[in-house]
Amino acid sequence: MMNVLEFFRNLPKKKCSKCGHDMIEKADCYGNLCDDCDHPAR
Repeated sequence: MMNVLEFFRNLPKKKCSKCGHDMIEKADCYGNLCDDCDHPAR
């Protein structure tokens, strides 16, 4: 059986659903947009 930590280390990086860039995940974040797409410059 796989170690729990090993399982989480092997998960693919989360991608922004709008631009496709890798996202920096936050502990309490369930969003699917990166910071740039979620808060575009005005």
